[in-house]
Amino acid sequence: MKALTFKRYGKSPEIGFADVPRPTLKAGELLVQVHAASVNPIDNMILTGMFKPVLHFELPATLGSDLAGVVTEVGSGVSRFKPGDAIFASIFDVGTGAIAEFAVVPEHLAALKPANLDFVQAASIPMVGLTAWQALKERASLRAGQKVFIPAGSGGIGTFAIQLAKQLGARVATSTSTGNVELVRSLGADEVIDYKKQEFENVLRGYDAVLGTVRGKAIEKSLGILKPGGMIVSLVGPLDAAFARARRLNVVMSLVFGMMSRKIMRLAKKRDLTYSFLFVRPDGAQLAEIGGLLEAGHVQPVIDKVFPFERAKEALDYLAQGHARGKVVIRMR
Repeated sequence: MKALTFKRYGKSPEIGFADVPRPTLKAGELLVQVHAASVNPIDNMILTGMFKPVLHFELPATLGSDLAGVVTEVGSGVSRFKPGDAIFASIFDVGTGAIAEFAVVPEHLAALKPANLDFVQAASIPMVGLTAWQALKERASLRAGQKVFIPAGSGGIGTFAIQLAKQLGARVATSTSTGNVELVRSLGADEVIDYKKQEFENVLRGYDAVLGTVRGKAIEKSLGILKPGGMIVSLVGPLDAAFARARRLNVVMSLVFGMMSRKIMRLAKKRDLTYSFLFVRPDGAQLAEIGGLLEAGHVQPVIDKVFPFERAKEALDYLAQGHARGKVVIRMR
């Protein structure tokens, strides 16, 4: 079968199509014929090697983690799915990839595709949906009446997180460029900061939570808009010692990550705030709940561009430019 693979980390990862063996199943696994796969910023970050201590691939490795497709075979012990079922899933952090004609999906990571979505729409959801769910519902425990700031509201994470926060009853502020103001308003954003005209830290006050989606000084600046007891859940770092412990990394890595986050931790504590780094985990049960929101029309996919399978590398290059409005998806079939 054909798959989009990379051969090494660094400036020349040698991304390209390769003929790889069709996967064989173990107990509890599904073989899925992939109809669509979406790309995420972390796909390009993996290529640099920055996540080598955390994410383990056997090179050459297949790229991608979000997929939607049809189950063709099931391994022993599988009880929730059967051949012919249309599913969507994230296989992030399991050592295999999604941008291929077939993919292996552990049963507990899959959910039935929402009936009202096509495969392209369904493939756009898993990473951004699970990240927003785990950040806002689990980590921040966002409740009705609270206020949350979600920067970069027109991106893949932002477009989903705004809609989920509104479903949780929160008041949402976001930042975006002038051309995307109407898009984020249409998704439910209550207050929109045009970052070309305003600095969010000069406008927003009294927020309960911030979803950290922008690198650089934005995380530290976010401290000033939170009220005591507030929380920053960062998706972009700095990494912290709690993350190292959760990944069961060695003592040295725990110390390194602790040092990386020491400044933001100190500043947060001074203001009676909490900082934490979130690394999304695949979860089929959560994805099924997200699927329910999608089927009910409470949340909708936002897709910027769809590339055919033979142009999959272009999808990664396009995403790397940083201007996508919503998700970038690869259509296999």
